[in-house]
Formats: sequence, structure tokens, C-alpha cells
Amino acid sequence: MPTFALPVQVGGVGFDYRLHMAVADKWIELLKGNDEAWEMGNIVHTLTNRRWLEKCVTYAESHDQALVGDKTIAFWLMDKDMYDFMALNGPSTPNIDRGIALHKMIRLITMGLGGEGYLNFMGNEFGHPEWIDFPRGPQVLPSGKFIPGNNNSYDKCRRRFDLGDAEFLRYHGMQQFDQAMQHLEEKYGFMTSDHQYVSRKHEEDKVIVFEKGDLVFVFNFHWSSSYFDYRVGCLKPGKYK
Repeated sequence: MPTFALPVQVGGVGFDYRLHMAVADKWIELLKGNDEAWEMGNIVHTLTNRRWLEKCVTYAESHDQALVGDKTIAFWLMDKDMYDFMALNGPSTPNIDRGIALHKMIRLITMGLGGEGYLNFMGNEFGHPEWIDFPRGPQVLPSGKFIPGNNNSYDKCRRRFDLGDAEFLRYHGMQQFDQAMQHLEEKYGFMTSDHQYVSRKHEEDKVIVFEKGDLVFVFNFHWSSSYFDYRVGCLKPGKYK
């Protein structure tokens, strides 16, 4: 809703923040396609497409993605491999390696460029593998269409938060990454900084570079290429690590 998070004095509704709802839908749209089709400019546009000085809470996924009928970001990325290859003492697969890396990148760029607040949703901080499905019986819609139930099952009516705490699983590392993101924001306060500048959206290299506060973020979304000595511009001179 326009002006939802603007002061009443300037014609707004007066809330402090609004939800940046387009971001989660954009990630699912991209994950349904090929890596080669990802457009860096389109990603940046979706993340930054909000009114000046109207604060937003951004998120990588929500109930729209996690409820039955769709899949979590982690499940879109890694699918059935999550059932057999998430133990640290066992083998991995290319799907798992790619999925964990992209899951981290999606969360970090969403936090870095998507708004002034960041929202986790029911296990997405460690890559929860499965959907949410509340107990329900069969029903017939007014149109006559029959919708089967799930025998009033509670099996998927929960989140496995123990997965993120299990140090022998790869979920634990994904949760630690989320904690590191939160600590980074707590230390530098980049999300609420007025300084935001996107310096590169390179479609061939699949690279996004932007400044937020005192930090410079560099993302390489290329499916096969890594870069060394990649030149990146920045506002403040000095040594970066």
C-alpha cells in the first residue's frame, strides 16, 4: 500500500515499517529457472524497488513459500538430496554444495540490499527442508472441485528447530552463517544507513557489487566462473577484507 510507512504529517498512514513482499516471490521465480537466466539488474531492481525514506522489512521467504503447494528455498535448491546428504560425516553432492552456497548468498544479499529490517521465517535461518501442512480433511468447493485432505495429520504441522542445533548436520553451519549475518548488522548497522550505492550489475560476469553504510558487498552468482583480482570501486579508500 503506498505511503503505508510514511508519517501522517506528509500524507502517510504512519507505520514505522512495511513488508517488502516482492523479494521472496522473486527468489522462487528465479529458482524455478536456470542459473544462466538470472538477470543481475532484475535482482537489484526487486531488492531496491521501494519508496525513498519508506522503511521496509525484507525477507527471503515466508508462509507463501513454506506452506504445502510450494517449497522452501532450501528444498527448491537441494530437493530430495536433503534427506540423505546433510550429515557432515557423510558425502555431499553438487546439489547440496550449490544449494548451501546459494542459500547463504540469497539471505545475505536480501539483508544487505532489501530493506531496513530483516525477517527470518520458521526455520529458513538454517534451511528447513520441508513444507508446512496443517491438519485438514477433504472438502468440496462451491465449484464442485474436490480437494483431498491429509487425514488430519500433524506430521508436517511443525518445524524441526533441532536440525539447526545439531552440530553433526550441515544445517548447523547454515544457522551459524545466519548468526554471523545478524552480528555483522549489529556491529556496523548497515541496514539503517542512508548510504546505499549499487556500483555494478554485470550480466556477463553475474556479479553484483554495492555499498551499504561502511561496508562493500560483492556477490558472484556465476554458475561456473570464479574471479581473482576483480576490480571493485568504493567510496572510501583503504584496505578491505
